[in-house]
Amino acid sequence: MVARLAEFIRLTSSSLPEDAERALKRALRREKKALNGSTGDSPASTVLKTILANVALARRQGTPVCQDTGTLTFFVDETLRCKVTPAVLGQAVALSTEKGWLRRNTIDSISGRSIDSNVCPGAPVVHYLKGHNGCVSLLMKGGGSENMSCQFSLPDADLGAGRDLEGVRRAVLAAVQRAQGFGCAPGILGVCIGGDRASGFEEAKLQLLHDLDDRNPDPVLAKLERRILREANSLGIGPMGLGGSTTLLAVKIGTRPRVPASYFVTVAYLCWAARRRRLEIK
Repeated sequence: MVARLAEFIRLTSSSLPEDAERALKRALRREKKALNGSTGDSPASTVLKTILANVALARRQGTPVCQDTGTLTFFVDETLRCKVTPAVLGQAVALSTEKGWLRRNTIDSISGRSIDSNVCPGAPVVHYLKGHNGCVSLLMKGGGSENMSCQFSLPDADLGAGRDLEGVRRAVLAAVQRAQGFGCAPGILGVCIGGDRASGFEEAKLQLLHDLDDRNPDPVLAKLERRILREANSLGIGPMGLGGSTTLLAVKIGTRPRVPASYFVTVAYLCWAARRRRLEIK
């Protein structure tokens, strides 16, 4: 099991999901079309070409697609609790680190000391979920994109955002404006409406596990996702903040119940390197 999970980690680190690669290729075609027949490349198309070349090289060599192999967050079906334990996952992470598939990327917050195995209390992050269909999912989220994640408490007078979907829209677009291409745009947004401060981020990160091409089953949220994506891509921020029409690749929105006194909007930002994968355990 440890070896199988370690290989799962390697594949997540080195091979971008097909849906994310398709989205990047669509973005490149869009940026080229925007040139209106001009020769040469725009900054946006140059960045996207470089990203796609890096994606292909990492997959071919089986090496990390980004030097920041990020925070490893595992989402495990609760029926696997006795088989896929935190200890087993920790062993798989340590083995992956030893083999060079993960960077030594875990720091003690008080001493600043490197925890070279990437394993300690709280690392990796493990969530057990109901109804995850006998699967383990892994999300590898780099520090740059994590820094761009944020949370709003509505109403927000500065944004003119009330406790409604229009307020949600304004909050999410404000998060995109604040990021300004940092966190390695084009990005992917996972959004949670409601919850408390902790569960809001959990749900927002769960949204990042969705296929970029799927459709939200809630028509109201599906419409909001499309509008935010369209408006974000009209801001001109573009890949790496260098301009263009591709600031985001996708927006995914979920909800959690809230108490009357709170209305949180939580935005989990994921960079173009959408390192996530699912493994079925039989």
